[in-house]
Amino acid sequence: MLAIENLYKNFGSRTVLDHVNYRFPDGEKIALVGSNGAGKTTLLNILCGQEPIDGGRILSSQGLRLGYLPQEPEANPASTVLEECVAGHRTLSVLKRQMDAELILLETDSSDERISAFEKAESLYNQAGGYSLDSRASSILGGLGFSDEICAADPRSLSGGWRMRLELAKVFLNEPDVLILDEPTNHLDLPSLVWVERYLQSFRGTLLFVSHDRALLNRLASMTLYLSHGELRPYKGNFDAMLEQRAIESEQLESRRANLETQREHLESFVERFGAKASKATQAQSKAKQIERIRALESDIRVVATEQNLVFKLPPAPSCGRDILRIKDLSIGYQSTLASGIELLVEKQARIAIIGSNGIGKSTFLKTIAGQIPARQGSFEFGYNVKPAYFAQNQEETLRFEETILTNVLDVRSDLGEKDARRILGSFLFSGDDVFKPIKVLSGGEKARVALCRSLVQQANFLVLDEPTNHLDMTSVEVLIEGMKSYDGTLLFVSHDRNFIDSLATHIFVMLPDGRSQLFIGQLDDYQSMAAKLNFPNVLAPSKEMSKGSTAKDKEREKEKQKERDQKEREKPTFVVNEEDVKNLKRERTRLQKLIEKLEKDQAPLKSAIQKLEDKLAKVNPSAYSEAQKINDEVKVFQRQLETNEEQWLEAAAGLEQTEIRLSEMGRLR
Repeated sequence: MLAIENLYKNFGSRTVLDHVNYRFPDGEKIALVGSNGAGKTTLLNILCGQEPIDGGRILSSQGLRLGYLPQEPEANPASTVLEECVAGHRTLSVLKRQMDAELILLETDSSDERISAFEKAESLYNQAGGYSLDSRASSILGGLGFSDEICAADPRSLSGGWRMRLELAKVFLNEPDVLILDEPTNHLDLPSLVWVERYLQSFRGTLLFVSHDRALLNRLASMTLYLSHGELRPYKGNFDAMLEQRAIESEQLESRRANLETQREHLESFVERFGAKASKATQAQSKAKQIERIRALESDIRVVATEQNLVFKLPPAPSCGRDILRIKDLSIGYQSTLASGIELLVEKQARIAIIGSNGIGKSTFLKTIAGQIPARQGSFEFGYNVKPAYFAQNQEETLRFEETILTNVLDVRSDLGEKDARRILGSFLFSGDDVFKPIKVLSGGEKARVALCRSLVQQANFLVLDEPTNHLDMTSVEVLIEGMKSYDGTLLFVSHDRNFIDSLATHIFVMLPDGRSQLFIGQLDDYQSMAAKLNFPNVLAPSKEMSKGSTAKDKEREKEKQKERDQKEREKPTFVVNEEDVKNLKRERTRLQKLIEKLEKDQAPLKSAIQKLEDKLAKVNPSAYSEAQKINDEVKVFQRQLETNEEQWLEAAAGLEQTEIRLSEMGRLR
């Protein structure tokens, strides 16, 4: 059991926790949300004993095992990553030391008493799962993207991001009763993020977490706590369910406020008219008291706070040709090749998301296209009148540190007015006098947000973006998504934010650890569906080996296996093509072509119906909640029909592709 009672915390004159009471339900997965500066991290730090309180208390059951991610990695780690992970198990590391101590004593004293003491220590270690600890640690590290080489490396040789991944592995290994995580998916690539999400879904204890990943908040949370103005309000369900409940709450409170205001105005009118008349004096006094009670009720009503509606609009993209970028047999890397044989045609208005595990060359690929580093082999060329703009993860290095935020953005475009620049900066949490701060006083995240603004306001028709949502809160990500949706240019981007990818992507470009790559039409679910049909690796459901990537030995073994496959292919007997099989395949091809045509034809009325209903929904009065809900339900019906249609289309398209391949093979055998 974990609870807070009358908890109070302030920073100077600002109160972040105002006598808060809450009991965290056992076994729930609880998302803690709120605007920047609301006090989410402060509350987590208090629960973890990392922050003092100004009043109240924290209650917990005896022996409660609390797990949390430390703010800094272990200063004096063990000699290897695997050993440090194993040493991080609080209970078993103590039992292991006790067992090892008994073993040392046993070397000089083989008495029955000493043997019994060692056997007891070993039994305790074994019963607690000590002998399977290395295997469990290795599995967790693999899921988080650690290769065999990294597991054998000195932790101090790792970057800060990988050090924090190691700390996360140690937290998971301990299997606490209550797990508290602040932005657990930071520093993770998409495959590792998916692994962490699945791990947390299977976690049996109580989970309390803060995240700016809307997809994670919706897929993982069974409860949502909203922290605002020092108050903590619980909602059943995930983040989107919380938003719906708050909208209803806000409507009800506003309606109640309006009713009280009407009553008060009526009573005030009575007192004004009859207060001076002796015959009505008693009634007027009574009405005046009622007015006081109503005013008290009005002051008690706190309308549900709503986030500021921010709008960000990208400048129109200059006209250009249909082909934006053509890549042929491209190899990328630095001293060694990370990926080779890349073939890709980027067409106008495509939005291509690049996914894959860390270290396989996604950022290197973008840097090569942007001209930051040379290609190792192959070529790429931009189409007619293509004007690219590149945003790198270290883009803040291009800022002028002595100049203000506003000046840095205005310098990008001569035709950009101060009003528009301030509106855009407001979308990324720079409001009021903040825009006059010099860059040199900003945090790393703030500098990155300014750099992103500079990249986006350029008059480009091809945006090449590397992790654009890093350092953005959820509101800013949503603003960026809406701005990108209305952008009429072309996007090529790397991101580990699934909501950002699925909101924008028209294609998924997958890069594999063995250097291969492949383009898929659609979003992440479409890629996974097509990958399964085409027997292509699914990096979002990686095996331990896939998540670790390929070692040099793995690649050598794969080359040997490929040689064996090639030899077997050469040794295959010559087959006689059965003409009846060819006819059947041609009939199947015709059937699938007709089915695809019919499905595409059926999509048009469904899309039209959805558009009409959405237009109708936009015109509904916000207070007419039941009417809006009814229209929304109708939209969902048509959307489900469209999704079914699209799934059938994908299946038919995959079948047609396989049929064409088989016909082509038979044509070669003739």
